Amino acid sequence: MTNIIVVFPRAEEAGTIKNLLVRNGFSVLAACTSGAQALSHADGLSGGVVLCGYKLTDMLYSELHECLPAGFEMLLLASRHYWNECIGNDIVCLAMPLKVHELVSTVGMMVENLERKRRKRRLLPKVHSQEEEALIREAKGVLMERNNMDEGEAHRYLQKCSMDSGTNLVETSQMILAMMKT
Repeated sequence: MTNIIVVFPRAEEAGTIKNLLVRNGFSVLAACTSGAQALSHADGLSGGVVLCGYKLTDMLYSELHECLPAGFEMLLLASRHYWNECIGNDIVCLAMPLKVHELVSTVGMMVENLERKRRKRRLLPKVHSQEEEALIREAKGVLMERNNMDEGEAHRYLQKCSMDSGTNLVETSQMILAMMKT
């Protein structure tokens, strides 16, 4: 699920946009009136979408965009004459006055894009540190020596044990080394 934060200087505007998104199937984390509130909600999250107006109670949209953690995208709801400032900033813009279907389809597109990126990152192979690689090599070496396995068989055995036990390869290697030492 993608985190959505709505930020407008007037609480009524933020609440209206939040309710509109919720009615259309989105899960909105927070409706804020200041950039500081939005940043406190965004802090510690892995990403999401921030919908905001041009001017907030404590900062402009551009300052909020600069301070957002990595993984967040911004949707600016403002008059067209402010859009020139957004060129090259990776900020999606929608014109005010707002059309509901445009807002819903744009947020849907942004959420889908973030989900696609998240799935893509999850499919990338995990990079192990040198210490972790050494631990895995040591576990494979013990398996090869004690069970007459070649390196491929030892690696597949580690992977199978890892999947069966629901642990990662490093934890499985640690368990095998602990069992073999006793």
